[in-house]
Amino acid sequence: MADVPKIVLPHGGYRNLVAYKKSDIVYQGTVLFCRRFLPEFGDRTVDQMTQAARSCKQNIAEGSAASGTSKETELKLTNVARATLDELLEDYFDYLKSHGESEWTASDERKKKARELGKAHDDWEFWQPMMASRPAEIVANLMIVIIYQTRYLLDRMIVHLEEDFKKHGGIRERMHAARTAARSEAWDKAIYSRLDGASSESELAERLAEIKREAERAARSIRRRKRWQ
Repeated sequence: MADVPKIVLPHGGYRNLVAYKKSDIVYQGTVLFCRRFLPEFGDRTVDQMTQAARSCKQNIAEGSAASGTSKETELKLTNVARATLDELLEDYFDYLKSHGESEWTASDERKKKARELGKAHDDWEFWQPMMASRPAEIVANLMIVIIYQTRYLLDRMIVHLEEDFKKHGGIRERMHAARTAARSEAWDKAIYSRLDGASSESELAERLAEIKREAERAARSIRRRKRWQ
């Protein structure tokens, strides 16, 4: 008998995603950066940076929660999370430029070390002491490295979600598939029940012949309706 496809797919569990853990570091680090190096009042950059960092984290969480019924929504929100990181990167670049500093180059040993640390540590507890004690130029560059790594992970998630959407479709497609499978299962059970009710070999043959005639009549009706003949 046919397996009825699931309508609501497994979802949630976003806290276990490395991308989410990274996004939490991005948010917590940005809040700390703004608190340490930007004016408490009168600077809209603080609100913009913290909101962009928060938006990344929240959209990952919301997308994961919505994925059970809408892969399309999850994909859309993950793309939003990815886009907010570009906005946040520009803020860090602007800060460095306006203070006569620059982003670490790829050959800079500090950047190489930061990348290795980023690969090894996805917890804010590791990064917090560093972010709380280093000067602005170092903290900004550390944040840039972490943002790049988070963006890379989100890019990979987006590719995976696109493939998953192609495979499972949206909720409408899954509901249609589930209804079709359920009708097929009901038909299979009805046929089996009719055949199983036969009391002799000859009656079984008669019932089977009648079922075949019914199926042929149904097929002729479908052909006429779809104008296949």
